[in-house]
Amino acid sequence: MKIRKLLVGFLLLVAGLVVGMLVAGQLYKPVDLAAPAGASKALQQAIIDAGTPDVALSKLLVPQSVDQWHSAIALRAESRAVSLDELATDLNVTITRDVIAGVAVHRVVPNDVVLGKGLFIYIHGGAYVFGGGDASVSEGALISARSGIATISIDYRMPPGHPHPAAVTDVEMVYREVLKTHDAANMGMGGTSAGGGLSMAAVHHFKALGLPVPGALYLGTPWADLTKTGDTLFTMEGIDRVLVTYDALLEAAAMLYADGVDLTDPLLSPVYGDLAGFPATYLVTGTRDMFLSDTARVHRKLRNAGVEADLNVYEGLSHAEYAFVADSPEHEATYRELAEFLRRHIN
Repeated sequence: MKIRKLLVGFLLLVAGLVVGMLVAGQLYKPVDLAAPAGASKALQQAIIDAGTPDVALSKLLVPQSVDQWHSAIALRAESRAVSLDELATDLNVTITRDVIAGVAVHRVVPNDVVLGKGLFIYIHGGAYVFGGGDASVSEGALISARSGIATISIDYRMPPGHPHPAAVTDVEMVYREVLKTHDAANMGMGGTSAGGGLSMAAVHHFKALGLPVPGALYLGTPWADLTKTGDTLFTMEGIDRVLVTYDALLEAAAMLYADGVDLTDPLLSPVYGDLAGFPATYLVTGTRDMFLSDTARVHRKLRNAGVEADLNVYEGLSHAEYAFVADSPEHEATYRELAEFLRRHIN
């Protein structure tokens, strides 16, 4: 009898998933766009290889409990494991694990140092839920290698165990400690996606505390608004092959991270805050990026506040693909120009 009940339950689960996919398929018709002719050959091939994003499936693959979140985080971490030794060798840098003010960090020192007094504080992405541990330093190490600027990559606490404001607090604690040995004008800060959003939130927080802000900011397709507001969250659904849709993992991660706080709070969605007094900012996005609107809105608010803001939009890029398609001209240009920007603005 027990086996029969389990079998019936399993069949009902499968039937529910099938019906859900059929219903979702009826409500959403996939958009099969050709690779854009204006993109590089490397990016075109990456788009072709990836195929059409599956919106219906994405909406089904959302953790429903704390245990499921932990499982999803562990699986993502396993699939994207990083060897620090290999990364350091490939980029010609030295990477060491450390703890600053009780917060886990990775220190990156390029073997070819350009700015001896400069420091870049890197904040990783991953929807505020993924990308911790050794994986948190990958882009930060690349930025350090390209710019010749020593970097501290912050492995901030994340949900489910540590929702907002833990991440902002961790960035604050590291920043306060670093200010004891570095002038704010000699520092840059930033990251991609949630890392960009958290960097903006941190600047809001620094301003409120009366702390000096860094000399430069890097916002790679920043998740600057956790609500479903930006135009491209709608128009790029099923076209952005990285994020695919807001109505799945993104929305769930936003709610998990916010932990009941209003999503329009500037420390969660920093585009709603006052951007006056922000550092000079380098922004990157693409024409297939669901966060194109977030990036454009931040750029316009920065310019309206009188802040220097360098907006870079690449044809055909989905969310953060400048970081993923490493053999592409889009990747090369992004990090070369970011390095130049940081060296100009960090004294």
